[in-house]
Amino acid sequence: MAKKKSSTPGEENLLLPTPPSTLPIVDTHTHVASTFDFYRGRYKEGKHVDVYDFVKTMYEGRNVEAIVDVWCDAPVHKIWKEFADAAMEKEKWGGMEYWFVMGVHPHDAKSYTDDVEKDILEAMAHPRCVGWGEMGLDYHYDNSPRDIQQAVFARQLKQAVRLKKPLTIHTREADDDTERILKAEVPKDHPIHIHCFTDSPEFARRLLEHFPNLYIGITGVITYATNTDTSLVVRTMTTPSDPSPSTSESNPPPHIHIHPSPLRILLETDAPFMVPANLYDDLPAIRGKKLPVCHSAMVPWTASSLRMWRMAGSDLCRRMELGPRTR
Repeated sequence: MAKKKSSTPGEENLLLPTPPSTLPIVDTHTHVASTFDFYRGRYKEGKHVDVYDFVKTMYEGRNVEAIVDVWCDAPVHKIWKEFADAAMEKEKWGGMEYWFVMGVHPHDAKSYTDDVEKDILEAMAHPRCVGWGEMGLDYHYDNSPRDIQQAVFARQLKQAVRLKKPLTIHTREADDDTERILKAEVPKDHPIHIHCFTDSPEFARRLLEHFPNLYIGITGVITYATNTDTSLVVRTMTTPSDPSPSTSESNPPPHIHIHPSPLRILLETDAPFMVPANLYDDLPAIRGKKLPVCHSAMVPWTASSLRMWRMAGSDLCRRMELGPRTR
């Protein structure tokens, strides 16, 4: 019997083509250890035998300036300290700035214990730790009971606020409870990153209005045809947020001068997940196949899609300011 042909592209395709932008990359949410594990799992004979070699090779010449690595398992993986200590010698990470956050994902809320919290508090004292998370609520999978998710979310928020640590929040199909708990536990001016936002523009608007230092995280999901909410959030942030009921795109009241709201977003990959779909336009050699691993050098393709949606929103805003065209 003939050997089945692999549908996984060769690992050389992880070395990306010329990106749509050469601006410096800061990946605000990635999972470095999981990304390397995914790589080793799909490429059993892969040439990169340790995480540092993998990162240096993938990012060489790609202008990846800094990353925020996210540790969110319970129990806590002790290897976090090796990664963080390695950042004290910048060349270990290929000259890239390595930072991290730590918390417990809602999937693992049922495993949150005093010992887990003790380990997180130890990590918070490390000079490379820049926040608490990711934490929050996930009602799509419900891997932990919802009441436990909520209790653990509130408990983590209390600790993070006490320590004045920025928050990295995971929320999925849990708008009302996420908003309620955040408003109950977090001061309005606290820095917040709502990671990989995929929920409704209305939910995003409420959070942005209440928390002036809250930012929306945009991943490669913005490039997916199956997701419309994320792109709509970007368009909504670029166009008027509160037109009067009588205002329409074609005929705004003449006394209203419309200004777009600030674009409070953070670019991220959530690697190893969510390879940007538009990347495949630049990889014709693997047409019909999918890369099994996302990594931080893919951020420019997400940024390119974001720019497209932002321009669409800006164009709508300009047309609203100009009013109806005359023939």
